[in-house]
Amino acid sequence: MSQEKVDRYKKEKANRKQTMKREKMQRTITAVCSGVVCIAVVGWLGYSAYGYFTKQDTKTPVQTEVDLSALNDYMSGVYAEQNSAE
Repeated sequence: MSQEKVDRYKKEKANRKQTMKREKMQRTITAVCSGVVCIAVVGWLGYSAYGYFTKQDTKTPVQTEVDLSALNDYMSGVYAEQNSAE
């Protein structure tokens, strides 16, 4: 059994450069693929957010009407009090 371990170690040692080169290549490929996927996800999120926030609803434009009569009545009352106080 000891001789089997020695033989296995010698085979591993003989192929160590190839094994390390293969592992390094796999790590590099994994890092590149992960980077591409992350960039794609971030780009997609950015594009979607840009589209969402800059979307203009051209079919139904929004018009807002404001009734300022109450404010005008209040301001005219304030001016009337100031004029009568003088």
